[in-house]
Amino acid sequence: MTLSLDQLSRCTVAVDLGAARTRVYLKNTGLVVDEPSLAAVNTRTGSLIAVGSLAEGMAGRTPGHIRVVRPISGGTVVDIDMAQRMLRFLVDDRIRRAWRRKPMLRAAVCLPHDAEPIAQRAAVETLSALGARRVELVDALIAAAVGSGLPVERPEATMIVVCGAASTQVAVLSLGSIVAAEKVQVGGDAIDYAVVQHLRSEHELMLPSQGLHPLHLALYADPAVVGTETEVRGRDVATGLSRTVLVNTAHVREAINTPFTAILDAIGRVLRECPPDLVADLADRGVMLAGGSAMLPGLDTMIERATGMMVQVAEHPDICAVEGLGAMIEGRLQPLGLERLAN
Repeated sequence: MTLSLDQLSRCTVAVDLGAARTRVYLKNTGLVVDEPSLAAVNTRTGSLIAVGSLAEGMAGRTPGHIRVVRPISGGTVVDIDMAQRMLRFLVDDRIRRAWRRKPMLRAAVCLPHDAEPIAQRAAVETLSALGARRVELVDALIAAAVGSGLPVERPEATMIVVCGAASTQVAVLSLGSIVAAEKVQVGGDAIDYAVVQHLRSEHELMLPSQGLHPLHLALYADPAVVGTETEVRGRDVATGLSRTVLVNTAHVREAINTPFTAILDAIGRVLRECPPDLVADLADRGVMLAGGSAMLPGLDTMIERATGMMVQVAEHPDICAVEGLGAMIEGRLQPLGLERLAN
């Protein structure tokens, strides 16, 4: 990934292709698209039926010839054709008219840290299909750090943990560059899967995708109380009938300890790679949590206990990356150090 702030300032649009949501930021306009990265397809005809929130509402409720697919996984485009078709639907006429007045000659897109060349090429091809003559690639860790308000351009350490749906990225930055970084294939989806498996093994209950919502609310509401119970409705594994059970939230927290531990291990590896002076800076500054899964109950507390450092969740953790890209293309950053954005 190459570029400088000068190159980014020539872009007119910034795109965050996330596994959970796709976001588009238009220069001097702001965030114009924030939709689930989902598409519903008719397998008989190949036609696209719905995208975004409409496709999300169809998940688990479609007949056999209609599939709800994710063309993006872990911040990487895995189905270029479907990602292009999805973006065309998400980008409405209002945005297209704005692009006609000022052609989308350049676009900026954030990619996971150390993205493979094939992933970079897939992102470029996806944006090129929308009319971008040039696509600039930015490390998602730097974009999220900028969007969360971290002073990444200064000669002192800042640490960010970006928790996405499919992966978690951890980095320490200084002078606009990444000093040490780690990526683990554990995110919000893995934590939700651990909850689903716990309910299946302990209560013989299969949960629909919407069934996790009341559990999340219970975990958020009272994380300190042991023995809190909440009602969860699902399908009985044996009979196939609808059934409601009382779930102990303390047991659910135990079930999600394994994926949480993988995130803590990644943080530990990054800290071990950093020079002592930078680690000393982090002791005062703490850790910034960003990404759509940063608000998972107990994640910030667990990191605080394991590292002994203060943990802060970004004001809008889910849109940090695209907001950071927007700040870059609008030239709202100091150039010190950030000329080496992709190093």
